Amino acid sequence: MDLISWSHACSAGFTQRGLRSAPSGKPVLHFLHGNGFCGGVYWPMLAPLAEHFDLFLSDTQGQGDSDHGGRFHGWNRTAELCVEAWQAFAGEYAGVPIYAVGHSFGGVLTSLMLAQHPELFRRAVLLDPVLFTPKLIGVMALSDVVGLYSRNKLATATRKRRSHWPDRQAVVEGLRGRGMFKGWTEDALQAFAEHALKPAADGGVELKCRPSREAEVFSSFPRRLWSSLKKVQTPVQVIYGERTYPFVGEAVQRWRAINRNASGLQVPGGHCFMQEYPAASAERVLAFLHAQAAVDA
Repeated sequence: MDLISWSHACSAGFTQRGLRSAPSGKPVLHFLHGNGFCGGVYWPMLAPLAEHFDLFLSDTQGQGDSDHGGRFHGWNRTAELCVEAWQAFAGEYAGVPIYAVGHSFGGVLTSLMLAQHPELFRRAVLLDPVLFTPKLIGVMALSDVVGLYSRNKLATATRKRRSHWPDRQAVVEGLRGRGMFKGWTEDALQAFAEHALKPAADGGVELKCRPSREAEVFSSFPRRLWSSLKKVQTPVQVIYGERTYPFVGEAVQRWRAINRNASGLQVPGGHCFMQEYPAASAERVLAFLHAQAAVDA
C-alpha cells in the first residue's frame, strides 16, 4: 500500500505531519509511535494491518516529519494536538469505524485521547504503554519540583545518543542487537533506517528526532494520568512484553482493577516486542479489534 503524506498547521504554532491511506471505505486505524520513533518505523507490523484498515499515522511534535515546534508542550497537550490533527482529516473517512493503536509514549497519549474524547475511537490497543504507577508519578513529581527529574538516567543517556551516521546501512549495522534494538527483525531495523532518519548536511544521515527532544519527553510525565485512565469508556486491550519495564505490568493490573473496559495480555519480547515479532503483533491487534467489531455488530 502506498501511503500519502499529510500536514496540519496546529493550534500550538507548528506543523504536524504524518502518513495516511487514501480513503477506501475500510475502517481506520489511528496510530501513535513511541518516543524517538515515528509511524513509518512500525511498517513491518502495520503492513499486514493495512490489508484490513486504512491507516492514519501521526508524528508528534519534533518527531518524525513534524516540526520541532520549540519547547515540548507536554504529554497532555500533545494528546490534544493529535486529536486536532486527526479531526482535520476525519471527514474524509466518514461513515467507517475508527480504531486506535499506540506504542509506549504513543500508547499513553492514546489513553489520554480515549479519556477526553470517548466518542473518538470504537476500540483501542495499547502496545507496551509506559503507564507510570501512582507511586512512580509521585517520585517524578517530587523530583520535578526540586529540578532533578530532567536529569534522570534515561534522559541523560538519551542526550548523549549518537545521532549521525555515514549512511543508512551503517545505522542498521550499528544498531543491530544493541540496547532497545536487541531482537528486532531485519525488516524492523530497515524500517527504522528508512523512516527515522533524514539526510544530513554533510551527506550522511541523522535522526529526525533530536536526542534533546527525546530527552525532554523522558524528562516529563503525563498529568492526571490515573484519573484519566479511570474514566476511559472505550474497550481497550494493553499488550505488553514479558521483558518490559517492571512498572508496566503492575500498572496494567491496577488499571484493570479500576476500569472494567481495560484488559491486559502479556506476550514474549521486550518493550519493543512489536519490532521483534511484527507479524504476531499484527495478528493480536487484529484479533482484538475484529472480536470487538463482531460484538458491535
